[in-house]
Amino acid sequence: MRLRFLGTGTSFGVPVIGCGCATCTSADPRDRRLRHGALLEDGERRLLVDAPPELRLQLLDARVDRIDAVWITHCHADHVHGIDDLRAFTVRPPRQLDVWAPAECARVLRVRFDYIFDDSIQPEAGTSKPELRLHELPAEGIVDLGGLRLVPVPVRHGRSTPVGFRCGALGYITDAKTIPAASLERLAGVRVLVLNALWHGNPHPTHLNVEEAVELARSIGAERTLLTHLTHRLRHAALAAALPAGIEPAYDGLVIDIQD
Repeated sequence: MRLRFLGTGTSFGVPVIGCGCATCTSADPRDRRLRHGALLEDGERRLLVDAPPELRLQLLDARVDRIDAVWITHCHADHVHGIDDLRAFTVRPPRQLDVWAPAECARVLRVRFDYIFDDSIQPEAGTSKPELRLHELPAEGIVDLGGLRLVPVPVRHGRSTPVGFRCGALGYITDAKTIPAASLERLAGVRVLVLNALWHGNPHPTHLNVEEAVELARSIGAERTLLTHLTHRLRHAALAAALPAGIEPAYDGLVIDIQD
């Protein structure tokens, strides 16, 4: 199984518009962070995680020409506002693409992108729209995406409940402040963990900071933890040097192989 980080930034991305800080002006390409997105590959199956505003650029950079399904963690703009870019996968050849989202997010998607999900709204002759088949993620059980078997892992993020997942030895969480006990049980025994971490110190009301993420990673006990959803307050090299063994910052374009 292979995981590719398409974007490891927060809603502002890095560099931040109008900012001249050391991270935003860094020459280190690992300090360039597009909004959150990832690609999970297992054999012939490809799962896209989230559809951020820069999705088209991310997919071009990674030379992705096919995906089989999409997992939307939650409906904040930095995770879904690239959804129209999925049209490229449904027009050549014409096909429908399965999109999975938490129930609360699915309700938002149907309204916010009604031109996609309302069958009564059809594109004008000679034009197209993304042909997406929307499914609500179950609260428990297994979602089988043609061989990719994922266990939903709900987390708390302010007023919303994003849904990460476990797939074999991989646990994947983004935009979490706390993880309920039942979800922690679903992550027990993962060897690789992806976890969000905003910045050092100054606790945020809806996101983990670095210190909280490290503590949580230690409690889960994965062999390798990769931090994502990072702000411009964190320079990659400095963060990597400060983190304990087994925990490291991810960066855009990072590819890791995961053995079960």
